[in-house]
Amino acid sequence: MKEIDARGLACPAPVLQAKDAIEAQQLNAVRVVVDNAAAQQNVQRFLESQGYEITLDANIDGYIIVGRCNAAVRAEPQVAPVTEAAQVKIMVMITTDRFGYGDDALGLKLMVNFIRTLNEMGPDLWRLVLVNNGVKLTVDGSEVLPELKQLQDTGLHILVCGTCLTHFNLLEQKQVGETTNMLDIVTAMQLADKVINV
Repeated sequence: MKEIDARGLACPAPVLQAKDAIEAQQLNAVRVVVDNAAAQQNVQRFLESQGYEITLDANIDGYIIVGRCNAAVRAEPQVAPVTEAAQVKIMVMITTDRFGYGDDALGLKLMVNFIRTLNEMGPDLWRLVLVNNGVKLTVDGSEVLPELKQLQDTGLHILVCGTCLTHFNLLEQKQVGETTNMLDIVTAMQLADKVINV
């Protein structure tokens, strides 16, 4: 079993180390040690996306994520579902909890209105990514939490920066979305037909 000690590394470094090891060595088992919950969630989600079954242990040294899979399962290609018509994939990246600059109260009101109107994009809205101050929209007390949960319930993938949540000490307060890392965000940008930055 390959062992990766990623303690002390900020995301996406732990995920990248796991990815590099899996791709280089075609691993059927990997053990990754990290020292924060954001890294644990990101590594676990990445391994699961690659077909690994996960066992998780937390101790004084951090989190130990062990992934095991059958080589045949891991080698199965991911086939995208066939759709009748090609759908536009729009990714919206929100980098702040305010819309625009100037008056903060107005900026918050505009952001609330923006989030509440996002469903008007229909199925073209493919990913919603929240980074920096934008992650504050996903935590307890956020005025738009019900709207974000409703968007998620309709199938929208909401990605929330784990490094940002950790920086603001909000990881445990996040109520909606997947804790993610910069690798996932960059990959989503590559796959999107259009990226809108707010």
